[in-house]
Amino acid sequence: MTSIQQRAALQSQIWKIANDVRGAVDGWDFKQYVLGTLFYRFISENFAAYIEGGDEDINYARLNDIIITPAVRDDAIKTKGYFIYPSQLFANVVASANTNESLNTDLAKVFSAIENSALGYPSERDIRGLFADFDTTSNRLGNTVKDKNTRLAAVLKGVAELNFGDFGGSDFETHQIDLFGDAYEFLISNYAANAGKSGGEFFTPQHVSKLIAQLAMHKQTSVNKIYDLACGSGSLLLQARKHIDQHLIEDGFWGQELNHTTYNLARMNMFLHNVNYDKFNIQLGDTLIDPHFGDDKPFDAIVSNPPYSVKWIGSDDPTLINDDRFAPAGVLAPKSKADFAFVLHALNYLSSKGRAAIVCFPGIFYRGGAEQKIRQYLVDNNHVETVISLAPNLFYGTTIAVTILVLSKHKADTTTQFIDASGLFKKETNNNTLLDEHIEQIMAVFDSKANVDHFARSVSHADIAANDYNLSVSSYVQAKDTREVVDIAQINAQLKTTVAKIDQLRKDIDSIVAEIEGGEA
Repeated sequence: MTSIQQRAALQSQIWKIANDVRGAVDGWDFKQYVLGTLFYRFISENFAAYIEGGDEDINYARLNDIIITPAVRDDAIKTKGYFIYPSQLFANVVASANTNESLNTDLAKVFSAIENSALGYPSERDIRGLFADFDTTSNRLGNTVKDKNTRLAAVLKGVAELNFGDFGGSDFETHQIDLFGDAYEFLISNYAANAGKSGGEFFTPQHVSKLIAQLAMHKQTSVNKIYDLACGSGSLLLQARKHIDQHLIEDGFWGQELNHTTYNLARMNMFLHNVNYDKFNIQLGDTLIDPHFGDDKPFDAIVSNPPYSVKWIGSDDPTLINDDRFAPAGVLAPKSKADFAFVLHALNYLSSKGRAAIVCFPGIFYRGGAEQKIRQYLVDNNHVETVISLAPNLFYGTTIAVTILVLSKHKADTTTQFIDASGLFKKETNNNTLLDEHIEQIMAVFDSKANVDHFARSVSHADIAANDYNLSVSSYVQAKDTREVVDIAQINAQLKTTVAKIDQLRKDIDSIVAEIEGGEA
């Protein structure tokens, strides 16, 4: 079986298991149990492979907990960020799951022990609360302890049956990690696709993530760190990792997320893609009013798909106009539309050599008032490199045709590029999709900055100013006229011929009528 076939079979199997074990529980409400169990299996097998170190004579799962020395434990936590005793491994817990009458409480103890193992170590911040949403006492699992244990055992058994291959030692790094990470992303994307609007708030489809990552990383041979100011499940950050050799990312992956459940998903996602605790920094909180990483900026690459036109405190907090993120623009984003607050935050965190690629609601590019003043600030200071309009229905939970704003602090000229990519998509059952060839087409013109009829145009700042700082792509790139070309001369000739035929037909009819009337007389 090829790797592609293996992935397809695995994905089909995992989604079937996810639906079978949830019973009557809504899939969106049940996602943390399937995702959390997959994560638990991964870190168990990953940790066991680390301890065994490729030595086939060692089977960590069969060792007795009491032989683990404090030195071994200490060294493992410093390296992996956490510790799991043999008895706490996924394989050992699942082996007795069907007969364990205290399965739900035992699982809670295991998760608590894994989290607590990091207390006092540098990884404490990254491990704390990872299993917080895996509530083994929740009534979503059933009304009685027996019901809860039955469903938990079904989830454990289902995930245990997933075939990630049998790779030990160093092979774990190159085979199982890819499959675990792919399975996790597949699950997240399917949950998002089936969750409506709420799904779109935490997951950016991989094809769009790939484009955003390439825009932000374009021509950068190395970056200090990559940042997402509203990171959701971390998919955008991980796409950047796939796009560039991870060894060229010096200080890793940084992000902030407001939703607690999604924040945990993002941290799990990092581990599942083999990003070690010392190579990511995901923080919980409101980016606009409680921003993290102010002492860690600037960032060479910023990618983000922040929430569209959400409310924020804005001018109700008079101190924000003096915040170094918003003060340069001289005005705050409207209280009912925080979009430009996210944009200005990203610009403030961006390094002089980097780029920020941000998914935006299209209305911010043409509306008046404070948003127009912020656009003027961005254009007059030469920070807007490119504005790209995408096709509708590319995201989960919304059919909006969004726009990507690319910011830069190292532009070589004083023009702004506009790209109309609204016609680049493949129609799928429920959503449109960007194909690799579409991304390549966008990136080619982004790189060349060439003017292409009906597709791309670079516009001087003077022309943008004369157009009231409107940054809508449709204002500068003329859409191709797809109406049928009509040849008036040809139509007139056809009409003339048709009229002549009608006149002749009338004469013939008149002649026949006259002949009939004469015969009757």
